[in-house]
Parts: sequence; structure tokens; C-alpha cells
Amino acid sequence: MASVEAKVEPAVTGMGYELVDVQASNGGRMLRVFIDKPGGGITVDDCAAVSRQLTRVLPVEGVDFERLEVSSPGLDRPLRKAGDFSRFAGQKAEVRMRTPDATGRRKFVGVLRGSEDGRVQVELDGSPDGQQVALALDDIERARLIPEL
Repeated sequence: MASVEAKVEPAVTGMGYELVDVQASNGGRMLRVFIDKPGGGITVDDCAAVSRQLTRVLPVEGVDFERLEVSSPGLDRPLRKAGDFSRFAGQKAEVRMRTPDATGRRKFVGVLRGSEDGRVQVELDGSPDGQQVALALDDIERARLIPEL
């Protein structure tokens, strides 16, 4: 999947969007591409423009697929890069680690406080004293924003 992402990202960023994620299913026959843009707010026209561009770029790059979907990452946007954790500082997120901490805990919910030196700072929910944890970015299994409606 990393090779497909490496081929998709230049096309998406060249159009002024951010590549959030690329997923494949059905043996790679179906590709899902999630995009965002600075300031947020992806429209149907944005998705259509990126889809048109990728349907030209992917065959040239040797990516074989039958179906392509392009969409916004949604309110529960996945967080993957260090910049994501900094950009969304102050928002609530759920972070699941690959390996548990010393207490056996793998899931952390709280307010993002940014990232620095390969570590993500999270102020834990329900902590009376505003306890923060520093989680290793390369040990994060998955992380998502928690929408507050």
C-alpha cells in the first residue's frame, strides 16, 4: 500500500490537497483515497477533480484498479503524521497503541496537545489534574479525532 500511496500523494498535493489515507480492498481492485485541504471542508467538486486526475495518473504509474473512490476523511478523521497531531491540537482524539504501557493500557482518549520529537502529547480525559502522556508516534496503531457535536 505504501507504493500506491507514494504514487497518489504527489498528484493530490500538486492539486493543493492533503492526502489523508489510501485504502485498498477486494485484492487491490478497489482504491479509496481520503483527501483534505488546509482550512478543511472538502466538497463533491474537490473529490471529482481529484478522481479525474487520479484516473489518468494511476494507470501511467502502473497501479491496476477497477474502482476508485475519493472522499473527505469525515468528522472522525484519522491522524497519521506528526503534523496531524499538531494541526489538530486542542481537539479530542482516541489513540490506540500497538504495545501497552507499563500499566497494560493501549487506548488513550483525551485532548491533543501537539507533537514533538516523535512523541504525541495527549491530556487524558477524566484526569482531575490534567495528566498528560507522551506517546511514541511510531508505536501508534491508529488514531482518530472524536467529533464533538
